[in-house]
Amino acid sequence: MTSGDSNAHAAQMDDIYGGIQRHIYDITRKYYLFGRDTLIAALQAGQGETILEVGCGTARNSIVAAKQFPEAQFFGFDISSAMLASASKSVTKAGLNERIALTQGDATDFQPEAAFGIEKFDRVFCSYTLSMIPDWQATIRNSLSLLADGGQLLIVDFGDQHGWPGFFRRMLYGWLAKFQVTPRTELAEFCEKLAKKHCVQCEVTQPYRGYAIMITITNSRSV
Repeated sequence: MTSGDSNAHAAQMDDIYGGIQRHIYDITRKYYLFGRDTLIAALQAGQGETILEVGCGTARNSIVAAKQFPEAQFFGFDISSAMLASASKSVTKAGLNERIALTQGDATDFQPEAAFGIEKFDRVFCSYTLSMIPDWQATIRNSLSLLADGGQLLIVDFGDQHGWPGFFRRMLYGWLAKFQVTPRTELAEFCEKLAKKHCVQCEVTQPYRGYAIMITITNSRSV
């Protein structure tokens, strides 16, 4: 993504979430962003481990994870300054400023060393963010490059709805489009090919009759 594309995407996200949306985001999204807490539980973050959230939004996920894994250190970034403003307030309210660090960044080429002083992470996760990022493929590639040896990239997002009636899929996808959200139907295939190319492990599940897709890529060596 070029700097112009990045700035345009940031402006678009701020336009969508700069008003009331960022204040009601967590309340409303719990009813249809299924699988987030399953992903958080799968982080299994131990003492001294570092966890990076790509597209942290309101920091809801990082806060839940930090409480669940009190011996780990959490980091997050988002392209939207409006969402980061909400995230910072939420982290402060939760009393987690010393364990959750936030910054602004573009998921397609984010380099954490300048912002956090960390080059590689034990876990990187994307929770319902790839469906909002135009160049989601570049985001996955960049996220993999940030993994330490033995680290994991965990993804949860909208699935292909294969277990639901056609009208439900059309209704859901149409509604999501109003928020610039596009489910990535090629997500599993892309991740499996990328994992094969780099000789790393990729596990794919599609819970809730395909409503969601969950992917874990384990980095057995530097990518």
